[in-house]
Amino acid sequence: MSLSETLKFPNGIEVNQPTGLFINNEFVPSKEGAKFDVFNPSTGKKLLEVYEAREADIDAAVDAAEAAFHGVWSKFSAGERGACLLKLADLMEKNLMELASIETANNGKAIALAKGDVAMSIQTLRYYAGWSDKIHGKVIETDNNATFNYTRQEPIGVCGQIIPWNFPLLMWAWKIAPAICTGNTVVLKTAENTPLSAYYACTLIAEAGFPAGVINVVTGYGKTAGAAIASHMRIHKVAFTGSTLVGRAIMKAAAASNLKKVTLELGGKSPNIIFDDADIDKAVEWVNFGIFFNGGEVCCAGSRVYVQEGIYDKVVEAFKKRAIMNKVGDPFDENTFQGAQVSKQQFERIMGYVEAGKKAGATVEVGGNRVGTEGWFVEPTIFSNVSEDMQIVREEIFGPVCTIAKFKDVDDVVAKANNTSYGLAAGVHTSNLKTALEVAHRIRAGSLWVNQYNALNHALPFGGYNESGIGRELGKEALRNYTQIKTVSVNLQ
Repeated sequence: MSLSETLKFPNGIEVNQPTGLFINNEFVPSKEGAKFDVFNPSTGKKLLEVYEAREADIDAAVDAAEAAFHGVWSKFSAGERGACLLKLADLMEKNLMELASIETANNGKAIALAKGDVAMSIQTLRYYAGWSDKIHGKVIETDNNATFNYTRQEPIGVCGQIIPWNFPLLMWAWKIAPAICTGNTVVLKTAENTPLSAYYACTLIAEAGFPAGVINVVTGYGKTAGAAIASHMRIHKVAFTGSTLVGRAIMKAAAASNLKKVTLELGGKSPNIIFDDADIDKAVEWVNFGIFFNGGEVCCAGSRVYVQEGIYDKVVEAFKKRAIMNKVGDPFDENTFQGAQVSKQQFERIMGYVEAGKKAGATVEVGGNRVGTEGWFVEPTIFSNVSEDMQIVREEIFGPVCTIAKFKDVDDVVAKANNTSYGLAAGVHTSNLKTALEVAHRIRAGSLWVNQYNALNHALPFGGYNESGIGRELGKEALRNYTQIKTVSVNLQ
């Protein structure tokens, strides 16, 4: 029974791609033998088949993770855990082009962006490797030395993690690294569209020194494998990145099962604001990056652009010219900025929103069409003449489509920026520091970027307000998701 296939890519890279579930440091077939197809979004053609995890497979992965947590992994020192993460980062660095090529073929993103994703994944592993021996409790004085009181930050145990398809390897690293550095074990489900880069990274797990069962990675559908993770009685924490709709279902399942700890990084409809004193050329460059980076398949994409009245016409013209410059096409071309959308389903969803915008009376300033006839490519698209009640203004499109509208002053734009059920991110472009900080503090969102956008870093906490989620990824804050506090009080009398 073959559990791998050879994949050859247009850039000359060739890999032996695993297709089995990664459980207990081995690639294995699913219990029921079920498989499904994985596609190349830039061609629309099948890449290969992978095994589909179902409830019995989640049980097997939990068995492995639980045995490791209570067994060999519990005997690893904090420094040894960090050393494993550092070794994994080194091995991924040696395999950077292989991982990036898989990411490009399976996700459709431009190879230049894929290489950046791999590099950021490596940086994330190294960052949390450094945290592994710096997780401390506290000594607390209460009653004139009659008792000795202290706290411990202890790992939760087996953690379930469910990641999306837009940044397959980066989300793998964002989830695994803080869980592992704090002493947990994991059962992670990739998105069914994009399992390949995570599986290839798993070929490096044993060599990095991780004992069997510490990291288990499967793929399958949300309604089966994802639901099994969310409701599993021996998983005590679940982390999910994806849509708000699915996030609600996961939270309900977590509550109905064993009240497992939950963190959710969900959708967004983020405002990107340009004041009339901004450097227009620089602002437009960042606004372009804010929405069209990764084909707009970014939860914090700056999809609602607001421009102060005095410079609105100039910004619209400059933004149109900049958007047209984005090279859309072959993701293996190093000069490509925007590759394919991840799937036919997502392509059709995006084009449905484009049609909805047109029917609502919005003006297409640029784009709005499919690119080519093969694969799932969409032109960078800008809508003007929009109103706040339009579907394209209110709902997350998750594609290279944005709206642009005028505002009068700070109060006006803050009201418009906060007129959403989401609250993940926002951007402010101005030369006035007072204005920048006032707007940043008044907008209800988890990340505020001033004179930049999509400036993510492994050391900076990331997460949302409102329906954009619960908890924070990255930075020191992410460690809270994977530890629990134990208080020990010793009577000295």
